Amino acid sequence: SLANTVWAFAKVRRSDRDVFDSVAKAARADIGNVNSQNLANTWAFAKVGRSDRKLFDLVAKASAAAIRNFYSQDMANTVWAFAKVGRGDRELFDSVAKAATADIRNFNSQDLANTAWAFATVGRSDKE
Repeated sequence: SLANTVWAFAKVRRSDRDVFDSVAKAARADIGNVNSQNLANTWAFAKVGRSDRKLFDLVAKASAAAIRNFYSQDMANTVWAFAKVGRGDRELFDSVAKAATADIRNFNSQDLANTAWAFATVGRSDKE
C-alpha cells in the first residue's frame, strides 16, 4: 500500500520528494477509503520532515471522525506526527484526548510517552 511505501522510506530516513508528493496526492484523493493505520502513517511524513498541508488537514478531520476505531498506537502515532510537524489541530487533539482517556488501559508505555510528548509539544494540557 501507499502507506507502507512511505513508511519504508521513512524507516531508512529517505525523503524522496517525488515519492512523498505522489503518495500525498493519491492519499488525498482516497482519504475516505483508508483505515486507522493508514491515517496514522502520517508518521512517515513527519519522520522525514515533510508536511503536506492538504493531506494533514484531511487526515486530521478523518482521524477525528473515526478515532473510536483507532488502536492506542494509531492515536499515539497520529498526534506524534502532527506535533512533529508543528500542527496542533484542535479537533484531532480533542478527539484523541477523549478517546485516550476512555481507553487508557490499552496504552503501553511507548504509546503513553508519544501521546504525552505530542500534547506537550503543541502546548495542550488536557485536565481529564
